[in-house]
Amino acid sequence: MIERYTREEMGSLWTLENKYSKWLEVEIAVCEAWAEAGEIPAEALSVIKERAGFDVKRIDEIEATVKHDVIAFLTSVAEHVGPESRYIHKGLTSSDVLDTALALLLRDASEIIISDIHSLLEALKEQALRHRNTPCMGRSHGVHAEPMTFGLKFALWYEEMKRNLSRMERARDTVSTGKLSGAVGTFSNIPPAIEEKVMNRLGLRAEPVATQVVQRDRHAEYLTTLALIAATVEKIAVEIRHLQRTEVREAEEPFTKGQKGSSAMPHKRNPVGCENLSGLARVVRANAIAGLENIALWHERDISHSSVERIIIPDSSILVDYMLNRLKGIISGLQVYPEKMMENIGRSYGLYNSQQVLLALTERGLTREDAYALVQRNAMKSWEEGRDFKELLLQDEELTRHLSAEEIGALFDMAPLLKNIDYIYQRVFGE
Repeated sequence: MIERYTREEMGSLWTLENKYSKWLEVEIAVCEAWAEAGEIPAEALSVIKERAGFDVKRIDEIEATVKHDVIAFLTSVAEHVGPESRYIHKGLTSSDVLDTALALLLRDASEIIISDIHSLLEALKEQALRHRNTPCMGRSHGVHAEPMTFGLKFALWYEEMKRNLSRMERARDTVSTGKLSGAVGTFSNIPPAIEEKVMNRLGLRAEPVATQVVQRDRHAEYLTTLALIAATVEKIAVEIRHLQRTEVREAEEPFTKGQKGSSAMPHKRNPVGCENLSGLARVVRANAIAGLENIALWHERDISHSSVERIIIPDSSILVDYMLNRLKGIISGLQVYPEKMMENIGRSYGLYNSQQVLLALTERGLTREDAYALVQRNAMKSWEEGRDFKELLLQDEELTRHLSAEEIGALFDMAPLLKNIDYIYQRVFGE
């Protein structure tokens, strides 16, 4: 079923034409099940399957009068089928069709998003392997901490996106649930065997206990999963935006030939793609909140959820599909500047080795508090005077009573700080 849609066609999944096609698919599947049970003549089923169709404009015309979309749909179908249409919708309530068809749409949308995630994972892994040994400064609170490698950023995003893949697969399974149990879910006018046969035909599961609707915690799980995916996309986008700042400029999103960054300033190369993704993530998160608020309905059902879902489910599905594909393009075409990374590492005067010095002093017998004070006073002097940290340590007579010049020099070797990168890669990629 998913083969009919490409990533660029997520929007076509949510058209009125496709929605009504899913409604018709459910209605015909129910007729087939009734026919197998001997409740619909085989001849009538043949006519229904041969003639069943609808006209979107005609449905709109009818709905303008009846003010009920399913009745308008059924009337349009009846106009195509003729007298045998009396067997269509036998024993059903509107939500039996609406929710079961929505499950089919959500399953298809989930498959597209799952495919998008796989594609993004490939791009992230490629960059992680390419920059496995590219040193860059790790930052906490935006301040230099200790060196890491640029590839670790991609490895982290890869691992997080794998979790999103698992979440999306679970959400797909959760929303692949329909119901054909009537007005309040009691099978009052349709036997459970019909529901079982139809769900098997459609590749769905039946809601174990339904009211008039499939319970909306399922749809909220789908929407919150999309919100989590969007949050990860934004997390990556924000990092790239920071790295593209002029003061940092360790990486930039692609800037294509002929592209212009500002109407006033020809020099500008702005992270517009990542800013776009940050903004769209806010919409997806807001939609998830609306999905959570749809869970509580009056008694066995009201329709306060319906108007909301007509907006938030298509919009979030389309947005996340777009976001994942746009991010993949940014990651694949990311411009990376290792020389600038090394330059930035040197901008903190070697202070990133402060922990190494601290640990070395405690190994020589100093208490952690005394060692910390000794290292910190030199570190603050380095910051304030813009002086090389190692040189200040070598000039500190109290400190050199515990560590020789050679030992201090050895503490400023970057290699030991990166010695376990391969171990991390082994855990993430298994290679």
